[in-house]
Amino acid sequence: MPGGPATAPATASGSAIDVFRNRPFLLLWLAQAATQIGGNMVIFGLTVIIARSTGSTTAVSALILTFLLPAVLFSALAGVFVDRLDRRLVLILTNILRGGAFIAMFLVGDHLLLIYVLNILVSTITVFFAPAEAAMIPILVPRKQLLSANGIFTLTLNAAFALGFTLVGPLIVKIAGAPALIVVVAILYFVAAAFCFTLPPGPPVQRDNAPSGARGRAREAENAIGSVVIQLREGLSYIQAHREIRWSLIYLGIAASLVGVLGVLGPNFAKDTLGLGPEDFVVVVLPLGVGIVMGILLLNAYGRLLPRRRVIEGGLIALGGFLGAMALSGRISSFLASSVTRTGLPDLSLLTSLLSIVVALAFFAGLAYAAVAIPAQTQLQEDLPEDVRGRVFGVLNMLVSVASFLPILVVGPIADILGTTIVLVIVALLISASGVASIYLRGPLRAVERDRKAATGDHDPFVSALGVELRPEDYPDEDGDGIPDWPIEATGDITADASAWDAPSDEPLPSASPRLAADPFTAAQSEFDPDAATGELRVEDADDDGPAADRADTDGADVDADAPDRVPPA
Repeated sequence: MPGGPATAPATASGSAIDVFRNRPFLLLWLAQAATQIGGNMVIFGLTVIIARSTGSTTAVSALILTFLLPAVLFSALAGVFVDRLDRRLVLILTNILRGGAFIAMFLVGDHLLLIYVLNILVSTITVFFAPAEAAMIPILVPRKQLLSANGIFTLTLNAAFALGFTLVGPLIVKIAGAPALIVVVAILYFVAAAFCFTLPPGPPVQRDNAPSGARGRAREAENAIGSVVIQLREGLSYIQAHREIRWSLIYLGIAASLVGVLGVLGPNFAKDTLGLGPEDFVVVVLPLGVGIVMGILLLNAYGRLLPRRRVIEGGLIALGGFLGAMALSGRISSFLASSVTRTGLPDLSLLTSLLSIVVALAFFAGLAYAAVAIPAQTQLQEDLPEDVRGRVFGVLNMLVSVASFLPILVVGPIADILGTTIVLVIVALLISASGVASIYLRGPLRAVERDRKAATGDHDPFVSALGVELRPEDYPDEDGDGIPDWPIEATGDITADASAWDAPSDEPLPSASPRLAADPFTAAQSEFDPDAATGELRVEDADDDGPAADRADTDGADVDADAPDRVPPA
């Protein structure tokens, strides 16, 4: 049957090991790993090339925007065209075209304008690659393996940034230089195209009422754009009507903007403050990433002991404090070194050195970042009712991405005028001020907020935190049906028809879990981004500001928004 699983038997186990035994899926995953790691490597390499050739923070800001803009501008059209083409063919062509663009990028050297143009081309092609790749997963694996397959892709997406941007990319630049890195990335994309060539066909979606001809395609594209506009209005109206949603978006916007700002300021910070080369700003990014992972683990272990809102607000204040200290790390290092000398303490130069202080502060900043981004993402998932979550969440993510453009646009030119240190201190003060403002404007915790803990999951913390435990209804099959239908009970428990999974009825089912907040570096390059968010809806979480009035229990009975503790009888 067209669109059905290609090879794996329907009775196959749903474990990750058995998913990897499915050869077509393994090849698709290898293609994803190669392109995701390569895409993050090229972000690092191009940043180094532009920072070295121009010394301008503004030029680095422009580079970051070339990664982001195509995803916002063309995402609505990409899905329309991908649905009308063989997905396997789309995967092959997009990888070959991107590999060719990187070869051209190597040949142009440090020509700024041509680098920007070619990178916009690569980012635009990636927008078409992403939905084709996601659509191939249910074609290659049976339903029982779909949950594990999607989890593997999500884990790879998050791990690729750590490998490509903070490890492999810097290593290649150190050994062979940034231009050589561009060639390595091109080879990775050609290898990915070869993997995709071995996949079975992914035929276009067959629809009885699908328009034909050039005019039909143009009309369908126009309808897609119109649909995005309608959903954008819907999302804005929903945000305006719900205070909790607005605050969650503010928190996520701050987190997303900060990643872009650090990417813009990082090379000059390494050069001006640390006395290193632009490629050495990995000494900040790597401990920051380690801190984020540790923060996620700590949240999953102890987050249920703390009110979620206070964790976010405390995280914002701490994040600003650590960033400000990092900006002033040179003065802090000098002060500590002189203090040790005056007091006659043993030699502590290893601990008081500038590099040690920066690494430590970056690690703690990562902990604070996780305390902001993960609970805010979870809060947003819980506050969105089931009937609007899939449509609105994508719009909300788009708004967060667009909101992150402004700091990236502004911070580069200002840093060229005032200096990186001053701008980083200003950014740090604004972040801490936002945490204080949240405490002041939102006032004391309400009873319902005291019950909302920073973490609610009880599964493997590392797997849950990275978003591996995804809900299968977020990935429809070829008929557009969820796999399977998971009703959400009024108590917030997630249940499913076990027979739909060919599993014993007493087999524990995975629960929803928080996912990492959107990263503006990888948002445009994301080759697997599920349309719908996941998260538990809890009637007891209803409040005056949230969408309690919109929620209903699974039997269709209305839930009284003013009495969140009452559960309608079954």
